[in-house]
Amino acid sequence: MAPSRRYRVAQWATGNIGTRSLRAVVEHPDLDLVGVFVHTPDKAGRDAGELCGLGRTEVLTTYDIDEILALDADCVLYMPRACDFDEVCRLLASGANIVTTRGEFHRAASLAPELRARVEAACAAGGTSIHSTGSSPGFITEAVPLALTSIQRRLDRLTIDEFADLSQRDSPGLLFDIMGFGRPPAEFDERRLAHPRDSFGPSLHVLADALALPLDSVRAEGEVATATSTVRIAAGTLEPGTVAAQRITVSGIRDGRPLLRFRATWYCTTEIDRSWNLRSTGWRIQVEGDAPLDIDIHFAVPLDRIAEVSPSYTANRAVNAVPFVCEAAPGIRSTTDLPQIVATLN
Repeated sequence: MAPSRRYRVAQWATGNIGTRSLRAVVEHPDLDLVGVFVHTPDKAGRDAGELCGLGRTEVLTTYDIDEILALDADCVLYMPRACDFDEVCRLLASGANIVTTRGEFHRAASLAPELRARVEAACAAGGTSIHSTGSSPGFITEAVPLALTSIQRRLDRLTIDEFADLSQRDSPGLLFDIMGFGRPPAEFDERRLAHPRDSFGPSLHVLADALALPLDSVRAEGEVATATSTVRIAAGTLEPGTVAAQRITVSGIRDGRPLLRFRATWYCTTEIDRSWNLRSTGWRIQVEGDAPLDIDIHFAVPLDRIAEVSPSYTANRAVNAVPFVCEAAPGIRSTTDLPQIVATLN
């Protein structure tokens, strides 16, 4: 579907993903950047192009939500670190549609009833819609599996593996202090499991509902593997017996067994004490049914450039969704509520 008109777009937040999204909007042939919201006063009043490495755009950033509300934007690309439902409802009620890389809106039924009612009321007031998307969850848990299951007549199980080789990631604070690599192995606590369950569970529900195989529940579990020898990586050194790989599996349960699985594996070396069949950074999708499939998707980028390129995988799908969300009926819109998202390329 080609855009039926030009769309006025505001970018909300300019972090890692937001900055890449901002650049994509400026360069898009059918989108007009009209505003940029920033979360720190020191970024306010700067030209948007300065923040995303482009020339001047004559669009200045703001720290004031009222200035964004006054823009009459068709769509806001909402990409903050945390979701503020008051902000979301004000934007929607003002007449601005929202495409977000936040995970709260993949599936309306997964929201708490009172929050869902607030958001839907704001959509009704503004005649607007909101849609969550990105690379993972989004593209790899919804768009790709929907295409692959279109040639099935029986689905026994679908497994999505995501692999991330962190050996060249020079971020000791992230790997050692936050993720716990290089430490003695320990059980995953509920806090660490809740985030992936809440992020990927609604997306798996969307897929299951589309297949008319609704899930009974979603569960998450985590496990670690340890280094079998001393390993030196960009961020430091891993000693034998310390955590060198981690895996979290989010399973959609139907009739007492996993029907859909998303499994994320992060590793700093392949020299581990588990037989995890580690693959290069990217995705693998296995479809078990009457038309079995085994699909590998690799990121064709050197490891030392992954951090530079990876934001595009998330930001681009959100930007490409803008025309489709603007033309959608008011409400919280899932992937299956929208036409297939097709990019309009330069």
